Amino acid sequence: MSRFFKDILPLRHDPESDGLAYRHYDPDELILGKRMEDHLRFAVACWHSFAWEGGDPFGGRTFDRPWFGETMEHARLKADIAFEMFEILAIPFFCFHDADIRPEGASFAESRRNFEEIIDLFAEKMSAGNTRLLWGTANLFTHRRFMAGAATNPDPDVFAWSAATVKLCMDATHKLGGQNYVLWGGREGYETLLNTDLVRERNHAGRFLQMVVDYKYKIGFEGTILVEPKPQEPTKHQHDHDVAAVYGFLRDFGLETEVKINIEQGHAVLAGHSFEHEIALAASLGVFGSIDMNRNDYQSGWDTDQFPNNVPEVALAYYEILKAGGFTTGGTNFDAKIRRQSLDPKDLVAAHAGAMDVCARGFKAAVAMLEDGTLEALRAERYAGWDTPEAQAMLESDLARIANRLESDGVDPQPRSGRQERLENIVNRFV
Repeated sequence: MSRFFKDILPLRHDPESDGLAYRHYDPDELILGKRMEDHLRFAVACWHSFAWEGGDPFGGRTFDRPWFGETMEHARLKADIAFEMFEILAIPFFCFHDADIRPEGASFAESRRNFEEIIDLFAEKMSAGNTRLLWGTANLFTHRRFMAGAATNPDPDVFAWSAATVKLCMDATHKLGGQNYVLWGGREGYETLLNTDLVRERNHAGRFLQMVVDYKYKIGFEGTILVEPKPQEPTKHQHDHDVAAVYGFLRDFGLETEVKINIEQGHAVLAGHSFEHEIALAASLGVFGSIDMNRNDYQSGWDTDQFPNNVPEVALAYYEILKAGGFTTGGTNFDAKIRRQSLDPKDLVAAHAGAMDVCARGFKAAVAMLEDGTLEALRAERYAGWDTPEAQAMLESDLARIANRLESDGVDPQPRSGRQERLENIVNRFV
């Protein structure tokens, strides 16, 4: 073990432990005929865990990590440390952007060479361990060239740079056996209509995504293409604000059967929704793919990316995922970062361990609610009237015939309770 993680032993399931251990997450526990690890499919996010320096909008770097630096030596050390933490956590997956793992070169070609060298190193480390790639993606937002977007940029050279970067990252994801490829538009939005051509930007974004899908088939990538909604920040208006907006976009460009959605808890909140709402809507539309698990500070209006610690919220999210059939190629990626005052290596490990326990508790509560069946029985009862032949026939009728039938039958419908508080009490029995 490196000096960075010295004295931190691999974590095990030990409900009675007073130290670093999993108290609720047991990867081998069989639930609904599947191991817990295979249900939850946890992943570490390389950007927050190893590239973030501990800054926020009001202050810069607070972390002092031995791999911080813009050389290949630093990048190789970062890879070593990352895979050590994967081993400590016994985590099944990880995720990365290109900029997380390689230094920026003086040209695209130099950045590509740096990236490909680290990808080769990742391949070696993956072959020697048990951690796989949940998904790869491209960082098309941090560098100043992306200040006006990537696919939606008014400069065609930036569009070209973005396309070449995505190709590179898709090639790397395919090489490493990644199970998904994600696109998220951190700067695919605008701040003022005074300088924005909405029609052109939207069409360019749609064509860009069509190119991504075409390239998936060209290289034989069998994973899922995912788009992640990103509302409110850093620009004022986003083209991919929430699940509904993304689905409408996919339909417009004929991609609704080709692309699914990666949903982040923090982004759902910024869009004015709950996490479970966004999951349920994506599932109902047939585009649910994967999740980024984190939380926001509800007193702040920005994306604080904290590790999850609210079991009832997590339980409701996994309840919707279970109802949708569970994950296929997707999983639970911790798109979360420790706080800028959490300086110690042990803080990084403890954050993931605690989050995995929270998710395990929430998941088991969701399983119990589903197996109990009360919520689904009451939902079915609420809509039972629609199961009659007369109600189904009405959907094939027209307004005039419906009105005539209403008058002839003398129907006088009376309101019925939605029983929300009683339903919430049922949930609270499990969480």
